[in-house]
Amino acid sequence: MEHFHREKCDLSLVIVPVIEKSVVTNPVPGHALNGFHFDRGIVVWFAAVMSKKIMASGNVKMADFHRLQQYLKFPLMKEVPSIGPGRIIRRKQDGSLEYLRDDLTIEEPLEIRIGGKALATTMRTPGHDEELAAGFLVSEAIVRHRKDVARISADADNRVIVDLADGVKLKPNSTQRFGTISSSCGLCGKTSIDEIRQNYPAIESANVRSDIATLLSLPEKLGKAQGDFARTGGIHAAGVFELSGELKIAREDIGRHNAVDKVIGRAFLDELLPLNRHVLLVSGRASFEIMQKALAAGIPIVAAVSAPSTLAAEFARENNQTLIGFLRPPSFNIYSHIERVIL
Repeated sequence: MEHFHREKCDLSLVIVPVIEKSVVTNPVPGHALNGFHFDRGIVVWFAAVMSKKIMASGNVKMADFHRLQQYLKFPLMKEVPSIGPGRIIRRKQDGSLEYLRDDLTIEEPLEIRIGGKALATTMRTPGHDEELAAGFLVSEAIVRHRKDVARISADADNRVIVDLADGVKLKPNSTQRFGTISSSCGLCGKTSIDEIRQNYPAIESANVRSDIATLLSLPEKLGKAQGDFARTGGIHAAGVFELSGELKIAREDIGRHNAVDKVIGRAFLDELLPLNRHVLLVSGRASFEIMQKALAAGIPIVAAVSAPSTLAAEFARENNQTLIGFLRPPSFNIYSHIERVIL
């Protein structure tokens, strides 16, 4: 190794040598980074883990970076099931290039089964799959109470199997209403809006009010619980708060409706439903599906950091839900049932 020189590329590397026999005597142009040929026929290949700077000299083949770095991981980076490693080439303002590791949000299908029957397949971020399945069943009015579910178990094949308690029956055609639910659409597969509206009664919570200071404090509190978003920048979050502003449950998912299902599912499994003295905050927009899921959980106040849709606002007014949009301190908009906000 005393003959190793790094003259052609100004790179900062963590190197992993793999030594193999070879009879090659002439180096191949373009492999100056990781192919070094010595007089005695020994070839040493160096796998690049991180590059501080890539020189535009033609000496570096980026395909070699991707091939050799594919299974190398940083020991100080915490492994979580929701994040996968990515690799990017970033062009900087001065025109130079950086080769960097990048964390990406994982999106994979999850099949929800009731007994031996497939109910739905949703595109989600792995993690808290049992909660997702439970929240989905609550949102779809398939189950109402914790005692309705005997067992929920997830396996290694992206499936959650739900066993209903004795005597609990599926509604007619329940297993035929859903197909594959994308991460951007939680209502895909529904037969009609009216069918969704009739599942749950309007909110009846009385004397449920929140003050302005508490509402304005919620986005920062949810943000501190968004560890995956801090690493990827590509994942939604939902949080359930008490009226005092205390964060009770927070979950992240690439689908905003999945994040809501996860927090509702956690509350369901802990026998906390209905959440009739709580606030739901979502990190994206407030769509009809978000309001419908909040209604299923009995949540009277729903806030979003972005805009609501017209259907969401109409649904909130009809079902006695307070809907707040653009909750970005120091301002916000109230779209329905202002009486729950202490102005």
